[in-house]
Amino acid sequence: MAMRFLRKIGSYLAPQASKSEDGRDQWPSRAAFLLAAMGGCAGQGNLLRYPSVLYNNYGLQWFIPYLLAVFLIAIPALILEVSIGQAYRGGTVIAFNNINRRLKGVGMGPVIVSFLVVQYFTVNLAWIMRYFQESFTSPLPWEGRIEDFYYKDVLQRGAINEGSLTPDGNSVASFTGYPNGALIGSTVGWSIFVWFLIWISIFRGVGMTGRVVYFTMGLPIVTTIIFVGRALSLPNASEGVALVWRTWRSDQLASGVVWQTAVGQVFFSTGIGFGYFTSYASYNTKHANAVMDACLICGSNVLFENFAAFAVFGVVGFLERWPQDGERLGAFVVGFLTLPEAVLQMPGANFWAVLLFFTLIVLGFSSAFVMLDVVVTLICDSGMVKASRPVVVTGLTVLSFLMCLPYCTEFGYYLLDGIDRWVNNVALIFVVWSEVSSATTVYRWRDIVEETGLPAFVIYNVGFFGGQVFGISLAHGISRPGAGAGAGIGFYFLMALIAVFVAKTPTARAPSFWHRNTFVRKFWFLAFYSGNQLRRDLNVIVGQGKNWTIPAFMPFLLRYLSGPVLAIIFSFAFPEFHTLRYDPMMIAGFILSIFTIIVILLGFIMPRYYDAFIPTERRYEGTEPTAPMETKGELAGRPIAEVASAEQGHGVMRDSSSGQEMDAHKHTNPPPYTPKFPRDKTSNSSASPQDDYKHIKTTGSNKTSAGI
Repeated sequence: MAMRFLRKIGSYLAPQASKSEDGRDQWPSRAAFLLAAMGGCAGQGNLLRYPSVLYNNYGLQWFIPYLLAVFLIAIPALILEVSIGQAYRGGTVIAFNNINRRLKGVGMGPVIVSFLVVQYFTVNLAWIMRYFQESFTSPLPWEGRIEDFYYKDVLQRGAINEGSLTPDGNSVASFTGYPNGALIGSTVGWSIFVWFLIWISIFRGVGMTGRVVYFTMGLPIVTTIIFVGRALSLPNASEGVALVWRTWRSDQLASGVVWQTAVGQVFFSTGIGFGYFTSYASYNTKHANAVMDACLICGSNVLFENFAAFAVFGVVGFLERWPQDGERLGAFVVGFLTLPEAVLQMPGANFWAVLLFFTLIVLGFSSAFVMLDVVVTLICDSGMVKASRPVVVTGLTVLSFLMCLPYCTEFGYYLLDGIDRWVNNVALIFVVWSEVSSATTVYRWRDIVEETGLPAFVIYNVGFFGGQVFGISLAHGISRPGAGAGAGIGFYFLMALIAVFVAKTPTARAPSFWHRNTFVRKFWFLAFYSGNQLRRDLNVIVGQGKNWTIPAFMPFLLRYLSGPVLAIIFSFAFPEFHTLRYDPMMIAGFILSIFTIIVILLGFIMPRYYDAFIPTERRYEGTEPTAPMETKGELAGRPIAEVASAEQGHGVMRDSSSGQEMDAHKHTNPPPYTPKFPRDKTSNSSASPQDDYKHIKTTGSNKTSAGI
């Protein structure tokens, strides 16, 4: 009786996830998905990191690169990540494999970034837990010694031997030394507790997570409003607010650093490039309103972090802790220095301290468990480990805890700063660049080759990507950004012109204006077809009914704005690293970031080595034959095994676009699938994509040879 009661309580607190029609776990409601996704955004990136970044780049001019990054890069990239996860029913590796088999490395990039970041993210939470522990002491132990308490009591930073470059900057005179490396007991202890909370939140899947997020998002909103109101009531708080919202420093816009920082912050706080939007969207209902969801997630994050910043800058004004030119504070320092000071000014300081740090813990661990869940989704979806989800989560949690121990040492603060800087400025930006550029270049590339020829396709893309490399390299080499931009754009247009002249005349009809002239039609297929067709195919699934559809301009933004801008910002990191190469912690962060880039590139060169991360029955999704200018329909999201089974007479497939049944029995012995599909050149296309499935090889292991 007692055991039955306990099981009933356990099932209520940690319920099994409901199942969708395809057998995949499903969120209990749309609100649960949105709150979980918003919880991934709202966290230390909002309440601690964003105020610190804003403090280092104070002034209204900050909002120019920040808002441009939000509207022109973050929202389009977020729509892409949510849509492919929802449509292709899998994490990042499965989703990008559906776009093209050589993009499995692109799918691995977000998984690596999330796994790297979650290690030090939890140590930040352990530091917050130390504040939470001390909040029950009266008087509060940081009263009158804010900085000493943070640096000496919480971080327990060890002394370092500062390194340097030679006077000419060409070589390292001495490397920074870290003689103190002992583990800090309190940090290790609280890290164990944080990892336990993460384990509790995700070990049963989205059924449990869907309940946790109501708590992790509801409380922080209420407490943030309270703290903002109290901070703004402090003496001289208006001067702190004016530091950001009534100050203009136009000279800062000429610095590449502020643009790099803005994009890095938007990605870090929004969660673009971490993979959890794709993973979580895969547990959505297949025809959910992905575009609206993406806009709501990004918009709520921007509003929340800028509203929360008032609390920090109200205290900055009260303390008169003004920024100093040339002095850059670490990513989380301002939040740790100003928010503890804020609670000292409130009646009943201990109560407010407990509430504040409890709020930060709740926000932080909601971001942490979504990052670990990206790795869990990859392993569970792949089937590489014959173990249940609870076992996988437990094993990953233990491994992750062991990997976070270096951050729990006396040099952990310096290591965290080095890893955080380069993972965000190098790895994360390259991950998002690879997502937006590859998805709009190689999706259904065979259609482009069939219509324009392989030489034209190659020449055009050599011009597009080569122009970015050439222009950026020249700009850095001669220290003249304008000349570099002009040279890069000129190289692109020259190669595009050559590609158009080399291209054969397309037989398929281009949209409206682009079909009026042969040369313009060739250019459209080379420049816009891939991204536009991805948009159309995704809209078949995520844009049905009253859902918001992916807008026509989004592929253009992703490829021709987001991609080049990210490439430029990515390039800023290398000169910066050159000036810091005497610090082993900076070197460690840089090496990990370069490792992430190598993994992405190797996936393009050797895609089959990444097949272990995809279930056998799903490895050849995305390789089905296509006809130019025709959408794939729902078949794009079905496993090849299911299609093959129907073609062998073991079931009936239904054409999702027409609703008509497809006769499976007449395909019991189809010819082997080959990469090239002849079509009737007298018409725009020969047969529908559904008819082309006759050519899929359905014997043996169901392998195909499609792809690049």
